[in-house]
Amino acid sequence: MIRHIVLFKIKDEFKAEIPQLVRNFYGMKGKVEGLLDLEAGGDILGSERSYDLALVTLFADRAAFDAYQTHPAHLPVKKRMHEVRSGSVACDFEVGEDEIAAKMKF
Repeated sequence: MIRHIVLFKIKDEFKAEIPQLVRNFYGMKGKVEGLLDLEAGGDILGSERSYDLALVTLFADRAAFDAYQTHPAHLPVKKRMHEVRSGSVACDFEVGEDEIAAKMKF
């Protein structure tokens, strides 16, 4: 499985749109084959090091993650994020069954 995490800085003139951007992310749930989980939300602290918006997804495998990049449900969301963001950082890593099972025990 692949965990995909993206943090976004949103341009000041679009910060009021953050709730809609979150809804846009959730609108992809159930539409992208191999997208097993999706969480998104706006920052609640507003600290100096905070990003404004986070997207955390889990894909079945690398093929599902690769297909997501050009999926019709993702493309308009991606396009809008490119318009409203001033910056972003991402981290993508493999997650094994053991790690997921361990987290479920808490």
